[in-house]
Amino acid sequence: MKIKSLFNYKKVILALGDRGFLNFLNDKAYIKTRYYCKFGKKLNLDNPKSYNEKLQWIKLYDRKDIYTKMVDKYEAKKYVASVIGEEYIIPTLGVYDKFDDIDFTKLPNQFVIKCTHDSGGLVICKDKSKLDIDSAKKKINKSLKENYYYRGREWPYKNVKPRIIIEKYMEDTKDKELKDYKIFTFNGKAKILFISSGRQEGKTVVDYFDRDYNFLDFTWGYPNFEKIPPKPKNFDLMFELAEKLAKNTYELRVDFYEVDGKIYFGELTFFDGGGFDRIVPEEWNYKLGSMIDLNNKGEKNNE
Repeated sequence: MKIKSLFNYKKVILALGDRGFLNFLNDKAYIKTRYYCKFGKKLNLDNPKSYNEKLQWIKLYDRKDIYTKMVDKYEAKKYVASVIGEEYIIPTLGVYDKFDDIDFTKLPNQFVIKCTHDSGGLVICKDKSKLDIDSAKKKINKSLKENYYYRGREWPYKNVKPRIIIEKYMEDTKDKELKDYKIFTFNGKAKILFISSGRQEGKTVVDYFDRDYNFLDFTWGYPNFEKIPPKPKNFDLMFELAEKLAKNTYELRVDFYEVDGKIYFGELTFFDGGGFDRIVPEEWNYKLGSMIDLNNKGEKNNE
């Protein structure tokens, strides 16, 4: 057996990066290294063409203090409320610096625990009597110790204060689940809807649609639905609200939920998958990339 098959250096480098051993690298060096290990080709920052390439460029060259507030799961609520209105915000039950500060006796039977500074620090409680508090504490405390910025060098997360936010548990009474409706905006214009389901059960499926609700035939880390999901009731309003929030950005994903016919804000994401997820077929990586004009932040489109 060849030594090469026993030692995949690209996977080793990616694992080292995930565990923080490459934090000493500057952003450009790290991003170039991770990109090569993920895709087996050099990152073109001088003339980026694909979606994933352009996201890396944006990470390095588009940095505003407001972006930190926009990705903070607590601060983003205040920001979004100021732009589109308080009626779209999921009620907050508490904000804490430490897990031990949470008084579970004062919480309702159902709620959601999130970390404000990362992706993945999440505990969903559907029945407080069955909640494994020790397990939840271990998961949340682990997330609180990590600076999410270092994994993919997503600059907006670098200075987010690690905190815990507890929100009201949301569920559609008809479907008994919470579907994600994620709007991709390009230079301030909302163009693609991403519908996600099954995440809470660990069986995530995703479909993509254009502004006219035409199905887009590609995958992006997850399989498609077996049957195309129905068009959300507030489809047009979601696009309208997303454009208000995406003003003066190159690219922004705006997430919503639709619960019993009403829209609620989820989160704002600048770099879907960190710009390191494979889009299949590859041609869609370039189609999406062509939608981002790096010379235009969308000011004219949103004035």
